[in-house]
Amino acid sequence: MVVQKILNFRTTGRGSLQITNDVNEVVSQLKLSKGICNVFVMHTSASLMLCENADPTVRTDLETVMGRLAPDGDPAHLHNTEGSDDMAAHIRTVLTDSSLSLPIKDGRCSLGTWQGIYLWEHRTHPHERKVVVTVYGE
Repeated sequence: MVVQKILNFRTTGRGSLQITNDVNEVVSQLKLSKGICNVFVMHTSASLMLCENADPTVRTDLETVMGRLAPDGDPAHLHNTEGSDDMAAHIRTVLTDSSLSLPIKDGRCSLGTWQGIYLWEHRTHPHERKVVVTVYGE
């Protein structure tokens, strides 16, 4: 069985938004005993991450590191069509993941105790983001 659904999210600007429950809702509706769930973000300035879900300072620290690796307004960037965060957001996306593949067990994504699925917005302003969830299983 293969099922695909597009989820829509509104971000509040740069930072991470937990989408674990949204993804698991798609998976659980299928009542699969095992399979694979692929999650894909349809944008070039946002990404996905599987990350610590207990302590939000982990995501704050990741944001700090990304700011060092890909700072806004770097004078070396030629692409700045949509503002000083434009090229920095593209770099952050290339350095991270646009998709995740997760095992399914007993009707849910089989995640570790402290793992959560996050949509990571790399632009400083709010955006509408589309995430494709494709589920394969039996």
